[in-house]
Amino acid sequence: MVHTLETVEAHAPRSERHARVKPGEIAIGVIIGRTSEFFDFFVFAIASVLVFPQLVFPFVDPLTGTLYAFAIFALAFVARPFGTLIFMAIDRAYGRGPKLTVALILLGTSTVCIAFLPSYGAVGSISIWALAILRIGQGIALGGTWDGLASLLSLNAPENRRGWYAMVPQLGAPLGLIVASALFAFFVGNLSTDDFFSWGWRYPFFVAFALNVVALFARLRIVETSEFRTLFESRDLQPTPVFATIRKQGRTILIGAFAPLASFALFHMVTVFPLSWIFLYTREAPVRFLTIECVAAVFGILAIFASGMIADRVGRRNLLAACALMIAVFSGFAPQLLDGGIIGETVFMVLGFILLGLSFGQSSGAVASSFSTFYRYTGSALTSDLAWMFGAGFAPFVGLFLASEFGLIAAGAYLLSGAICTLVALLANRGTGVSQL
Repeated sequence: MVHTLETVEAHAPRSERHARVKPGEIAIGVIIGRTSEFFDFFVFAIASVLVFPQLVFPFVDPLTGTLYAFAIFALAFVARPFGTLIFMAIDRAYGRGPKLTVALILLGTSTVCIAFLPSYGAVGSISIWALAILRIGQGIALGGTWDGLASLLSLNAPENRRGWYAMVPQLGAPLGLIVASALFAFFVGNLSTDDFFSWGWRYPFFVAFALNVVALFARLRIVETSEFRTLFESRDLQPTPVFATIRKQGRTILIGAFAPLASFALFHMVTVFPLSWIFLYTREAPVRFLTIECVAAVFGILAIFASGMIADRVGRRNLLAACALMIAVFSGFAPQLLDGGIIGETVFMVLGFILLGLSFGQSSGAVASSFSTFYRYTGSALTSDLAWMFGAGFAPFVGLFLASEFGLIAAGAYLLSGAICTLVALLANRGTGVSQL
């Protein structure tokens, strides 16, 4: 029998119904959780441009230092699948609540420890190793933060509103970026250079720790209630061994990882890469561009909402294919706008975020429905891990390297490759369960 939130509540004892978590609280828990995770990543990404090249890599030129910082940035995406392997075992042995608690404590601890990172001038190469280890810790922890709430939200959505519910988890990305960019803009704009590099840059990492604590309690409030345990079980959102899942669902995982590659590649090409280019190759103050990012992210939020309405009319698969084609076109001309002053930068960011919102809003919405029910929970987590690693993890490094060597037009090649991969994956989807995209 298929249970929904309504049927679970209807069969609950009368005395417990008043304490039931409302369906909207799933969305709230998902948004809070995703916002805290994306905030952690954006804080590190912005620091990779503004702080780490000078603090950790002062022995090389700014471009090389930024590339080194982006290489460390990518370590979290490489480590994330290993985190899924570790924490799925914890989930099977002890449950979803303990898994989330350990994962978010590890994430918060890794993040707050970065705030105490000593400079290369003080401890030498220990600073580099410490940053790399803490970044790996963040990635492993992110592999454990998969709680199944996004899948639960999508699977319990009305048939004609699945696109709308699929976009809800994706709102955490622009929200996290806005908070991270605003914090750094405040400290960069109001502190002297010496104060910023001495202590100002560290405060956003303390805020990240606080957000992780809030996210932990918000998510435990949901997943640890008896009605949601029943709902997770009825929807077969239970952990399975990772290697068994790969053996049985490998093709689905692979297709699911490549289907959203265009939007995931665009994700960091309009959030992290532009800041590095502006900071290294223009005389513009970072505060102004961080402000542009905040404004553009608002357009991204509106576009994510629009993606839900459009997907419910034309289908998620059709929307993803159309967005991949638009990203391919965008990759051919848009990067050059970053050399066009404040007008060019604003046009690039606003257009990029609108396109990102439309594509990213539906990039993960159909993952859960693509798997056989027994492997759905673990398969969705692995698909997300691989999509982020292939699509976004190396985007800032590759984009900056190509642009610095061959000009901004070359940075579009990475986006174009992502768009091609998405179109090929969607074509391979035909006739499979993933075609529900």
